[in-house]
Parts: sequence; C-alpha cells; structure tokens
Amino acid sequence: MNNSLLCKGVTKSYFNGKHETKVLKGLELSVDEGELLAIVGSSGCGKSTFLHIAGVLDTPTSGEVVINGVDVHALSDNERAKFRNKHIGFIYQFHHLMMEFTAVENVAMPLLIRGDSPKKAEERAEAMLDKVGLSHRLKHLPSELSGGERQRVAIARALVTEPSIVLADEPTGNLDFDTAEQIYQLLRELNRTVKTSFVIVTHDLVLAAKMDRQLRLDHGQLKAMV
Repeated sequence: MNNSLLCKGVTKSYFNGKHETKVLKGLELSVDEGELLAIVGSSGCGKSTFLHIAGVLDTPTSGEVVINGVDVHALSDNERAKFRNKHIGFIYQFHHLMMEFTAVENVAMPLLIRGDSPKKAEERAEAMLDKVGLSHRLKHLPSELSGGERQRVAIARALVTEPSIVLADEPTGNLDFDTAEQIYQLLRELNRTVKTSFVIVTHDLVLAAKMDRQLRLDHGQLKAMV
C-alpha cells in the first residue's frame, strides 16, 4: 500500500533570542493511502505545529515530509503552493469560509485558484456540495447556514480538488453531539468513496476511537495510544 504522508525525523524549534523551544522532536509518521488517522494530545503539545508542517504551511527545522513520494519541503515556494492546492485539503474547527461568497462560490475557490474555468469549477463545486447533502443550499451565504452546514461546506471545499490527504483540526470541536456524529459519518463515507486519507487532530476521544488508528502527540513525538 502506498503512503499518502511520510514524516521522517521531523523537528521544529522556535527561538526567542538565544532561548530555544523544541516543539517537535524527531517525529516519525507513516499514513497509508485511504487511512483514517486520529492524533490526540493536550493543548500546547504541538498538534497545530505538526499540521502546519504536514500541510506545507510551515517548514520543519530538520527532517523530511514526503507526500505522494514528493519531498515537499525541497520544493520552491511557488511549487509548494501548487502542490498544496492539488494534493492537500484542510478542515478547521472554525470553518474559515469567506462570508461574502455563497456556498458554491466558497467550494469553487480552490479550483479557480488552480486555473479551472468558472463553469467547470462551479459544476464540480455543485457536485461536491451534493455529496455532502447541501444541493439545496448552493446559493446561500455562510450567515444563512447552520454551524453543521457551514462545516459541510468546509469539508466540500477541502475535497473538491480530490486531494490525496485531508488534514483536519478539531473538525467537530465547535458542534453539538448530534451534528458532530453526522460530520463523522460524512467523513467516513467520503473516505470510502473518494479514497482520501484523513489525519484528524482532535481532543474528542470518542471521535478518535472511531478512526482506523489513533496516535498521541506527547513531548514532540507521536506514540501509540495505550
């Protein structure tokens, strides 16, 4: 089975003058194609730092991040941006939708950025919104949608480019129990049908237990849950 994501000896340090804070300390990770992985950990343990590095939004101090066989941090800034747009999707706890654009316009945005025609981008966005059960809300603004519907739009936006891997930061953290369960079922169904790998960072142990595999980020390294 192919790896969607491979992290080899990843470290990340921040410096304040001469003082060094080590956040990631030789982190190792292999995510299989189509795998659903949960990563849990306490606040401040480095989960967001890990996601930013895995998502090619930040660079490691040392180590390698390989996605689909490509050492992403060896790419130029422009190449990284194009790679991220094509291969990586992001879902956040707070949806980060553009409030002045409709649901279909929000979902079409990554396609327009990569150069798809407006017509093709809109058609693909509509098809993805239909997959997440929002075909009746295409023209609604985020302010006209419920919290769960906004998160569905965010999931559609993350998946519309058919990425190899989706990185999710507390995707159900701002939702009530019933809506969170619906979002989980949606992620599971999309994982089955689209074959995208999901790496889900969460405090929610109930959600984590439903994933294929669970790891804990502890003292800058990923360890098996016990």
